[in-house]
Amino acid sequence: MSNVMKQTNSFLEAYGISYSGTLRKIKKSDNKMRPIFEAFTNSLEAIKIKNSTLRGCIVIKLIIIRDLYDNIDDIELEIQDNGIGFNEQEFKRLENLNDDGKGFLNKGTGRIQLIHFFKYCEYKSIYKNLSSETGYSERCFKLSKSKEYLANNTIIFFKYFNDVEANDSQTVLQLKSILNDSDKEFYSKLKLTDLKEMMIQHYLAYFCENKGLLPSIKLEHYVNDDIICKMEITDSDIPNIDSQSSFKIDYYVIPKYLSDMHVSDKQETFQIKAFKINKNQLKANNIFLTSKNEIANCIDFPFMLEGDSINDNRYLFLISSTYFDSKETDVRGKIILKTKESFAKSISYNSEIEEKEEILLDSLQEKVYSFIIDNYPEIQEKSRIKSKQVDRLQELFLLNKKTIESLKFKINDTDDMILKKIYKADAEISATKDAELYKQYQELDELDPSTEEYQEQIKNKVSQLVKSIPIQNRTSLTQYVARRKIVLEVFDKILNYEIEKLKNSKRIDENLLHNLIFKQSSSQPDESDLWLINEDFIYFTGFSEKRLRDIRIDNQKLFSRKFTEEEDRYLHSLSEDRLSKRPDILLFPKEGKCIIIEFKAPDVNVSEHLTQIDFYASLIRNYTNKDFKILTFFGFLIGESIEDRDVRGRVTRFEQSYYFDYWFRPSEKVVDFSNKMDGSIYTEIIKYSTLLSRAKLRNKIFINKLNG
Repeated sequence: MSNVMKQTNSFLEAYGISYSGTLRKIKKSDNKMRPIFEAFTNSLEAIKIKNSTLRGCIVIKLIIIRDLYDNIDDIELEIQDNGIGFNEQEFKRLENLNDDGKGFLNKGTGRIQLIHFFKYCEYKSIYKNLSSETGYSERCFKLSKSKEYLANNTIIFFKYFNDVEANDSQTVLQLKSILNDSDKEFYSKLKLTDLKEMMIQHYLAYFCENKGLLPSIKLEHYVNDDIICKMEITDSDIPNIDSQSSFKIDYYVIPKYLSDMHVSDKQETFQIKAFKINKNQLKANNIFLTSKNEIANCIDFPFMLEGDSINDNRYLFLISSTYFDSKETDVRGKIILKTKESFAKSISYNSEIEEKEEILLDSLQEKVYSFIIDNYPEIQEKSRIKSKQVDRLQELFLLNKKTIESLKFKINDTDDMILKKIYKADAEISATKDAELYKQYQELDELDPSTEEYQEQIKNKVSQLVKSIPIQNRTSLTQYVARRKIVLEVFDKILNYEIEKLKNSKRIDENLLHNLIFKQSSSQPDESDLWLINEDFIYFTGFSEKRLRDIRIDNQKLFSRKFTEEEDRYLHSLSEDRLSKRPDILLFPKEGKCIIIEFKAPDVNVSEHLTQIDFYASLIRNYTNKDFKILTFFGFLIGESIEDRDVRGRVTRFEQSYYFDYWFRPSEKVVDFSNKMDGSIYTEIIKYSTLLSRAKLRNKIFINKLNG
């Protein structure tokens, strides 16, 4: 329709298309910057089509309209350019929704994004017109999807067409009345610094490619008619390309008659541009696909998280190809690439299917990752170190490998940050499993014993419960076993002088091992690692490095009776206070029994202390409150320097157990000096290294079970 035929102030009704239905199919972009990107891209293309020797100019205005009470009444965007303008040819393309004649592989649907965001989009465009008496004409029109527009099956309202006096072409686009409250909030808070940053990132591929040839790009911020801030995007804002390359990728094809997919002879060329930018200028590491000089999708960056940095730099990789330009959807900035798996699933079993061919995401990722590894070894090295760190924690804490595979870790994540992420994810999984378990439990109430299906139903429910419970138990047991594994690692490092405290030391302090097994001055065996000696010991009442006279069991003092004159003399004879003695560990399994454990430093000859435990047993048998009636004792003397002939030469009743590498003395009498009833004591002498080997073996059995 020519300008002469177009009536001013009239709707331009479309034919062969229903706008009401078509607009619903073209989804609104979820990128709130989309209107600015659409308008800016159109301005770049208009300048390129004009092919003017003059430098182009684009001005983006963000206008906040405030009322008398300083409330935000509306937000407008205005984009100006001195491109070719809406001449007859360009306007005709606008009228035809899917017209791609503009070139640049456009689909012609970008204008729909404008009216998805704003109620009215008004163009005033001056263009060169050889038919005009002045040489230039101006046309003004609006775009909208308002009811009155769709009632006339159009999105275009033609306002006027005039010949005008002008020196150059120019288009001004005004976007008014934001439709969505969240979009309005976004633009009300948008600052020019943020706008500039987003523009640079989004058009980085184009800006770098055309550095030195860019149009003048101005950004202006207004409140009503007052300008409050202005900026420019210049060549100095555009980072330099650090490295670049091109590569070819094979197409995968599914033949017409449905044989297996295979690589075809056809290839596509791709370009990659890499940037290494200071972290203060680049917020995130990314690999972006670009289409028509704009950033589109990102693909997975397996080596680093978005916020990671190496030597204060972050990395950006831009992948471009005419293939991407052809794959873009109606919503500019979305490129859909199939994986091998999804491509294989797209096969129909209809033998009449047309041949399919695609560039697959898997192939693209392989090429891009190879480029990154070859050109940026520091990224691969950091990734390798992080992977090794995670593997070490996984092995040490018996962490769930599936949970780890589902998470991403920053290069600079510390061990505790990694563990917190894993445990949080495990907790969420556990919560889900608990909910499933509870649901199954509740469903038991619905079973009706009177029905014929009852037996089968209860069988199925029990089967489901039995499957769910071990999953929960495994998580708790894994953490329990993993903690023990760490204790064994520490025990091993102490004995081998590998912990920091011992690296320059000549000897291992007995207290170091004592505190590892049962913290001194503690009376909580359940929080100890006495399992290193015997699994049952953590369940008993016990005391570590506590004076005999201060020990209380069930709130009753162990040594509380009134002593005879002779007993009191003995307890304080030879200038000693025997009830002030501090056995390393005392445990009381149940009434009438006591376990005595003594530690010796690894360099101390254990045979010189063979009777120390007997002495403590004698004090407990003879001087404790008679209510306790402790008759049976078990002694454990633990050290590392043990010589068989020294042991058996001093106390002949000790025997060596060659298979389990320890010495034992069968029941020995504990004399009762009041001639009432003697007690008995069984004693073992064990090396620290033997304890460690035994405990490792026990824990290994658990680990093997957990790992299937």
